[in-house]
Amino acid sequence: MESRNLLLISNSTNAGEKYLDWCKDMIADFCQENNIKKVLFIPYAGFAQGYDKYEKIVADVYKTFGVEVYSIHHSSEPIKEVISAECIAVGGGNTFYLVNQMQELGIMNAIRERAFSGMPYMGWSAGSNVAGLSLKTTNDMPIVEPKSFETMGLVPFQINPHYTDFIDPKHGGETRDDRINEFIAANQTIYVAAIREATALRLNKGKLSLVGRDNKMKVFHHNSPTTEYSLKDDINFLLQA
Repeated sequence: MESRNLLLISNSTNAGEKYLDWCKDMIADFCQENNIKKVLFIPYAGFAQGYDKYEKIVADVYKTFGVEVYSIHHSSEPIKEVISAECIAVGGGNTFYLVNQMQELGIMNAIRERAFSGMPYMGWSAGSNVAGLSLKTTNDMPIVEPKSFETMGLVPFQINPHYTDFIDPKHGGETRDDRINEFIAANQTIYVAAIREATALRLNKGKLSLVGRDNKMKVFHHNSPTTEYSLKDDINFLLQA
């Protein structure tokens, strides 16, 4: 039986809203469905604000629905923390820095093994990026150089969080679509799920669905028409990629 249990959120904050406010109920439901009381938080993407501060911001949100958050950065044995975790949440920020830290600490493979064995996993922004095959479709600046671009492969496709097809008429550079089309030209067998703000991907009992507010996801694949999918559409073909 399929055991992966994932909640992969595009963004933590909508304009004018508090941190995780738009998806707080979604996270609370995920925790309640899985009887989660304690979450191991991976804060490394948000290093610029400081891990203690980041932990408190996230913990204060989870506290509102009765779930305790503790950050892995306090531990001297991070792999053991992952092995014993009830649930893991990976926060947003810079994906390159996150991947670099996860690789150096050896927790990338440990989290992957736990997630494939059924441990509930949730992430937002960079935390969703690392659930895909690689960080190659992140929007982030490569401020550090990890050993590899490969990530956990919890889903067999690429994720592009914060996706937008808005075109600023004053901007003459590449659009997001241009950059993703470059990726699929260079990686012709791989799908890219571009998830807009206020949406998430939910994988449970072998079924993948788009959830959140009424917004569409765009899927890119080489030599295929780029297609948009709504919350009601069947997107399970992505699991067969």
